[in-house]
This record gives sequence, C-alpha cells and structure tokens, in this order.
Amino acid sequence: MKISKNTVVRFHYTLKSPEGELIEKSDEGQPKAYLHGTDGMTKGLEEAMEGKQAGDKFDVTVSPEEGYGLRRDNAMQRVPVKHLMGAKRWRPGMIANVNTDHGQRQVSIVKVGRFMADVDSNHPLAGKTLCFDIEVVDVREATDEEMSHGHAHGAGGHHH
Repeated sequence: MKISKNTVVRFHYTLKSPEGELIEKSDEGQPKAYLHGTDGMTKGLEEAMEGKQAGDKFDVTVSPEEGYGLRRDNAMQRVPVKHLMGAKRWRPGMIANVNTDHGQRQVSIVKVGRFMADVDSNHPLAGKTLCFDIEVVDVREATDEEMSHGHAHGAGGHHH
C-alpha cells in the first residue's frame, strides 16, 4: 500500500542539521505514526512521504518554509508559569508545552520568575533547514475514528 491521503504511516527518522549534527531521532523500538493528508506533519516531509510504501528508505532536506516556518522577531510572550507543561522547575533554554487556541505548542523559555515566564513562541526548529533520514515501517488505511479525530491512534500515534 502506498502512502496517500487518509493512510496511517509509521516510520523511523533521524533528524540532522545540514552540517550533520544530530537534532533528534525516533525511538528504535517505537516508530512515529501520523495520519497522512491532515497537516499532522511538516509540509515538506509529508510531500516527500507521498507515494512511498513500507520498507522504503530515503533522505529529504526540508527548507524552513516547508518545515516549521521562518523565525518571527515579535514572538516573545509572557505567560504564567502554571501554564507551562513538561517540567516542575524551569530554566532558560528549556522547551515547554503550552495550550493555545490553535492546540498545544512548544515554546522556548527565555526568562523565568516565580509566577511569570518570558517565552519565545517560535517553534524550536523554526528558521532551520532540516535533513531527515526516513524508513517507512508500515502503511495502513485509517479507521473512521482516526479520520474524524484527524490523527493516528495507537502505537506511535495519539493516545486518548
């Protein structure tokens, strides 16, 4: 089965900078899963996945415009520390999750006080060229529930 709209894709990845520096990689035992065609993946990576199938291995370089966007200079915000998720104690440089009107987002901690924190709401990978090594593990038709929720369920996907 080829990757197309409304298929659930499980894949392993290694993400590096153009200089070859490791940024992150999937857990060897647990592939990442997503519902293809629902903007659950960066545009450049999703376009590169289209038409691939289980067992395919490939490299793709994604520009900032096709990845997490360009960095915005006006992205600093002050938020209550109680709204930061992911750690008990915060320090500058750490990545936190916050709930927004557009869903959960990652922010970078710039400065933290007792009650308020200054955060950079640019995605941590905004403005960066991303180099992926991909291995497609499997592809299957999405369930009706996955299509109505707009994301993959189960191993490597969303858990309710």
